[in-house]
Amino acid sequence: MELFSMEFLSALLSIIIIDLVLAGDNAIVIGLAARNLPKHQQKKAVIWGTVGAVVIRALATLFVVWLLKVPGLLLVGGILLVWIAYKLLVEEKGHDVEAVGSLWEAIRTIVIADALMGLDNVLAVAGAAHGSFLLVILGLLISVPIMVWGSTLILKWIDRFPIIITIGAGVLAWTASKMIVDEPFLDQYFANPIVKYGFEILVIAGVIAAGTLKKKKGENQLETKAANE
Repeated sequence: MELFSMEFLSALLSIIIIDLVLAGDNAIVIGLAARNLPKHQQKKAVIWGTVGAVVIRALATLFVVWLLKVPGLLLVGGILLVWIAYKLLVEEKGHDVEAVGSLWEAIRTIVIADALMGLDNVLAVAGAAHGSFLLVILGLLISVPIMVWGSTLILKWIDRFPIIITIGAGVLAWTASKMIVDEPFLDQYFANPIVKYGFEILVIAGVIAAGTLKKKKGENQLETKAANE
């Protein structure tokens, strides 16, 4: 992949959108874990907790980029990412993170919580990077300020413009479909550009349609239940 080519820039844009949609939620974890600390320690907990989380995420993402070169794992990763995109549309995320009273406990909580919550982000960024370690590093550099400073702004945007979640799910679905069609042993099935791009469009449309219908069904059930009570 050539630097600053259209493919490079579209992959970077995908990573930015993925970070906006997925990493913003992790930023809330940082705030919740540090909220009981004295003011002078909150900033330290946020900075060092974020550093620890980013180091672990960087190592995990680079490992996944390498792992996706193993035959068959692009297909597996693509299928998992389709599921993550669907869940993004239908699930309400909770933030059940316990606030702690000491600096080191807060840092540990931030690192562990981010490692557990960041698995979807790691897989999505690794898939969108198409084997480019430079794109992984750029993605992490973008996600750091999002994690530290962007949480409130992102949540306001998502509350005000729910279409952001749909766009994010679409980008994840597109990344998943590209991972699947790039699987070497499936080359013969996607040699025709019409089949290849048709499959990508089908995956994106399928995820958005299924997720939207499921969410509306859940909302209708809640409204019916509330009306009956």
